[in-house]
Amino acid sequence: MPRLPLLSLTCAVALLAGACDRQSAEPAQQQENSAPANDEQLTGTLDRTHAGAALPQVTVTDPSGKTLDLGQPSGKPMLLNLWATWCAPCVVEMPMLDAIASEMDGRLDVVTVSEDMKGAEVVTPFFEQKGFPNLPRWMDREMDLAFGFGGGGSLPLTVLYDAEGREVWRMIGGFDWSSEEARTLIEEGLGARDG
Repeated sequence: MPRLPLLSLTCAVALLAGACDRQSAEPAQQQENSAPANDEQLTGTLDRTHAGAALPQVTVTDPSGKTLDLGQPSGKPMLLNLWATWCAPCVVEMPMLDAIASEMDGRLDVVTVSEDMKGAEVVTPFFEQKGFPNLPRWMDREMDLAFGFGGGGSLPLTVLYDAEGREVWRMIGGFDWSSEEARTLIEEGLGARDG
């Protein structure tokens, strides 16, 4: 009998992993990358139900092996973005997030974390091709963050934390980060520090 709950848990984790990162099936990944970018991909849903939750205790790495412990707040608000190279709305958001990182340098940490299971193998060429000089190349190959945020397969997922590492809100799905609405939402996290 004790094996049944363990088997159920194992199956659930496997299903979530498949939902979070469809890159394991090469044709599906190619289809995602070839999808045209459009405004329909930027209709994210604002979620405030987790406001006040602490930063997840997850360590991410970059292609060189450097690590970042997300559970240790930097003392600045943070916009944490989970994305993947195969996710069309994620790719659409990246230039806008890069612009925010440049614009708000010193006031806000913009932390982008790839949920690609292939890690640096796909993240490094993506950045070499696209640029994004203001965005970090953090990776979460084990998808600890995706599971920490409820295990759903919705990417992109962007979460704003205040300077003390408490969640302000999260945006589920693609969003127009160049909009006035985005600036107003981000100012909520900055206001907790500046005010």
